[in-house]
Amino acid sequence: MQLYVRHTSAYTYDQPVGLKPHTLYLYPRPYPHQRLLRYELTIDPTPTQIVRNVDVESNVQQVVYFAGQTQHLNVTMEMEIESSEFNSLNFIFFPHEAHRVPFVYPEAIRELLLPYLSGTNPSALVDEWARSLVDEANGDTVDFLLRLNRNIRQFRYEVRPEGPPFAPEHTLVNRTGSCRDYTTLFMAACRSLGIAARFVSGYLSGNPQQEHQLHAWAEVYLPGAGWRGFDPTENELIGNRHIFLTSTAKPELAAPISGTFTGKAQSTFRAELLINNGQVPNFSH
Repeated sequence: MQLYVRHTSAYTYDQPVGLKPHTLYLYPRPYPHQRLLRYELTIDPTPTQIVRNVDVESNVQQVVYFAGQTQHLNVTMEMEIESSEFNSLNFIFFPHEAHRVPFVYPEAIRELLLPYLSGTNPSALVDEWARSLVDEANGDTVDFLLRLNRNIRQFRYEVRPEGPPFAPEHTLVNRTGSCRDYTTLFMAACRSLGIAARFVSGYLSGNPQQEHQLHAWAEVYLPGAGWRGFDPTENELIGNRHIFLTSTAKPELAAPISGTFTGKAQSTFRAELLINNGQVPNFSH
């Protein structure tokens, strides 16, 4: 399946400003079942330089530099992805003991996973809830993850385009939230049980509601399987409809565009997202 994405972010300032360096996470992460066919990044005003890096968590990071003053910033990313069918549950636990919760990561791996084992500050309430789901799953790791996915999906979804994720306990108590709130709760429940989890930002094809905004889901690290994705907003395993941009131990680091400006202007923001599955339009120039 081929997927086309066009994501436009437009900032307008009510008086001239100087743009400081901006960091963009708008380049897809490589995964074995996905291949980048075409990519184009258009920025107005024209940057003096764009430096493409790989950050500490192996995400492609584009740092954009500007000169002079402007009253707008427009960033448009277009890409075409070839995405193959992928079964997130097609693996064998190794060591086998990891098929039951709790399990212990081999020491060498655990050292590398430490950032993904802490940081969401799971409360006693989240921990108790997670352990109740483990009990329902009779300790089976995969069954627990599926139940966790399904349980969060029953919450009331809300569109909340701005602001950081709510605290996991807030989402659990109120049983409502956005995709990033659901993802942060999923991560906290896993981490409370010693399962490494990280936040993923990207796009989802095939859902009319999600196709017009950034999406978020979780990945957990399972011995013998590596990172495997779960989408509690959709109650889905990650397959070929999800397009990965950024994965991180800290959800606040997943913003697609971040940066500041000099000046005292007031700013407004507008975003547009188009995802096509099948017929791929020609790139604009």
